[in-house]
Amino acid sequence: MERKIEIAAHCTGWGETFLELKSVLNQQIGDIVLGIEHVGSTSVKGLAAKPILDIDIIIESYHVFLEVTARLKELGYFHEGDKGIEEREAFGRRDNEVPWKKDKRSWMEHHLYVCSKDSKELTRHLAFRNYLREHPGTADEYAQLKRRLAKTAASREAYTFGKTAFIERVLETAFDELA
Repeated sequence: MERKIEIAAHCTGWGETFLELKSVLNQQIGDIVLGIEHVGSTSVKGLAAKPILDIDIIIESYHVFLEVTARLKELGYFHEGDKGIEEREAFGRRDNEVPWKKDKRSWMEHHLYVCSKDSKELTRHLAFRNYLREHPGTADEYAQLKRRLAKTAASREAYTFGKTAFIERVLETAFDELA
């Protein structure tokens, strides 16, 4: 049986947890990556979300990907492939204490991805996040949709599919504004 989808009110601790994770990741890979971005709903102030952080690590190109993967492995992450989304490599966690560091702690659930700076998926993540940050009314619409889907969707896949048209509409508007 699938877990119920939980949509929580925005928590300022999400941003703080991201900054802590970013610090640990920067210590491990900061010298070979371009940046580490908090994306997804937890990165938008005031937006209700599943309490799971989405983090994109940005690399110059895939010539450093094997080194990034090796260093992330030392922290307890493992490469899961692209999971069907081109230009975005997903990483899982060996346990709740990943990323491992000297002071053991249980970290908030998070999804970790590595994308090149030219990745279409990175561009989409940043455009969607930035648009919602700049348009609180649209962020509110998105929260309402997510809450409705969390109650009615028969599966996580149905929940995700139910958000697709909204996300694509927002991205089209965001890219039009950038043009």
